[in-house]
Amino acid sequence: MTVSRSVFGEHEGKQVDQFRLVSDTGVEVDIISYGVVVRDWRVPVAGGLRSVVLGFESFAPYPVHSPHFGSLAGRVANRIGGSRFTLEGREYVLPSNENGNHLHGGPGGLGRQVWEGEVDDAGTGVRFTHFSPDGAMGYPGNVTFTAHYTLSGNRLRLALSAETDRLTPISLVQHQYFNLGTTDTIIDHRYRIAASAFTEPGPQLLPTGAILPVAGTKYDFRTPRVMRDADGSPQDFDVNLVLDTGRDAGTPVAEVVSPDADLTLRLFTDRPGVQLYNAVYTDIPVPGLEGRRYGKHAGFCLEDQSFADAVHNPHFPSILHSPDRPYRHWCEIEIG
Repeated sequence: MTVSRSVFGEHEGKQVDQFRLVSDTGVEVDIISYGVVVRDWRVPVAGGLRSVVLGFESFAPYPVHSPHFGSLAGRVANRIGGSRFTLEGREYVLPSNENGNHLHGGPGGLGRQVWEGEVDDAGTGVRFTHFSPDGAMGYPGNVTFTAHYTLSGNRLRLALSAETDRLTPISLVQHQYFNLGTTDTIIDHRYRIAASAFTEPGPQLLPTGAILPVAGTKYDFRTPRVMRDADGSPQDFDVNLVLDTGRDAGTPVAEVVSPDADLTLRLFTDRPGVQLYNAVYTDIPVPGLEGRRYGKHAGFCLEDQSFADAVHNPHFPSILHSPDRPYRHWCEIEIG
């Protein structure tokens, strides 16, 4: 296991570093300090290494063209309806960046900040930290965020934490866009997700508050299937799936197999939900990794998360954290 560091670019006067993690199984993961973006992830297959995420070869496209490729989204990931919420009797107004709503922490969210990064003491990963002051993107509280990525064999682990000095909502996601195969879309990957329910999406993809069974809907991935309807037409997905409770931490909540069956992704997490998104709106005008063009359905996201708009749905798992209830969140992704 080795970790190396290099300069990757500059953003708003701050140096952007890249950390390359190489495991004893030959997996290579490049993570940059801008947004804690997993820029590239290469896995051994017959004939060499295969890149399994969407990203860019250089830094310049990220602030302009990236739809959160590989980033950490927050302070609150996903959507907050109306870009406002009330906490302890006070209304907080947030910047709107999607149809009057607040998405992924706003235009200056964590995924668009340069974090401080250092190789960890064990030399098996990288620890990133970022201080977000009271009032950043409209949120209350001074918050110190930590993201610790470690690589062991074919498994990448992310441990997230946040310490705050007052009650505030916090909900982060890893926002990788994956393509395990060799074609331009991920429709014919086979997906299995241990979720028997979903939060019903309403107008502007905000949850209605209803939690419904997946049985009989297109959201049922309890047995492996591709992203096509009965007629073979591609399906669009941007939905929060409610993961089954009582599961063993060592059992993956999701498994995805490439069309050639060369690679399988397994996701492990402590979160109650996963946002399944298959790049419905992706249309990137510049080349991506290895010169590839990213259009609709170019990648899939499995964003392990608390539920969207939880600040307006008190029956959802709480995303409120305080000095006595710091934020903790882990996930592991194994590809091989």
